[in-house]
Amino acid sequence: MENVDQWGEMTLNSLKAMGSEIAAALPQIAGALVVLLLGWLTIRIVLWILRRILRVTRISALSDRLNEGDLFGSSKFKIDLSKIILGFAKWLLYLVLLIVVADILNWTIISEEIGNLLRYLPRLFSAIALILVGLYIASYLKKTVKGLFETFEFSGSKIFSNLVFYVILIMVSITALNQAGVDTTIITNNITLIFGALLAALALGFGLGSREILGDLLRAFYTRKTYVAGDKISIPEKGIEGTVESVDSIFLVIKTSKGKTVVPIKEVVENRVDVEV
Repeated sequence: MENVDQWGEMTLNSLKAMGSEIAAALPQIAGALVVLLLGWLTIRIVLWILRRILRVTRISALSDRLNEGDLFGSSKFKIDLSKIILGFAKWLLYLVLLIVVADILNWTIISEEIGNLLRYLPRLFSAIALILVGLYIASYLKKTVKGLFETFEFSGSKIFSNLVFYVILIMVSITALNQAGVDTTIITNNITLIFGALLAALALGFGLGSREILGDLLRAFYTRKTYVAGDKISIPEKGIEGTVESVDSIFLVIKTSKGKTVVPIKEVVENRVDVEV
């Protein structure tokens, strides 16, 4: 019987303690709810005013200019600076409101973590802005390089313009990641190795591919010293006989009785040629 009385007394004491704690916390909870409601209304008003200000400043014109630059190619993704600014302001205000509510409820850990996030947001926002500016510059230089190549009728305008675009985009992205506090040492080292291998492959391919062209140019140089327009020549191995009309970088044009014959410089050098004196 004594045990039952003790259990009953312990239960009552526990309920009394819980009731006291709830009663003590009720003012804080009520105050937090009031602050939460007032903060929500204040945020709605602030966002409404900010939306009006952005509409007056015509920031949509800047968004249209960025979208006209085709920063993301032919994709349907479009940049709306007004929505970006409003979204950033909304979540910033909500986080501030959560810090105030957490302080009222004595949630110290939550308040500190949200405060750390708020201190990081400016770096994140500056990194995003840097990427957008880099995209615009990369797109502009891509169009400039492509137009320059097409003006001078050079081949490979699309390849070189895309190469310029992606090189600038990678550099800006690495800079933005550094601005956001991300360690890019591994990324930078890997990209350096990739670019080094790519440049080595291009140099090797260009050297091997241009070997024959350089040989033809050297043959043409010495052929011009040996033959001039008006020389009467014959190439017995090819059965060609006539008068040299012109010597260009790759071919020797011979006027024969049947018309004109174009002979590669390489065949002129590698075969016997008789010149009538």
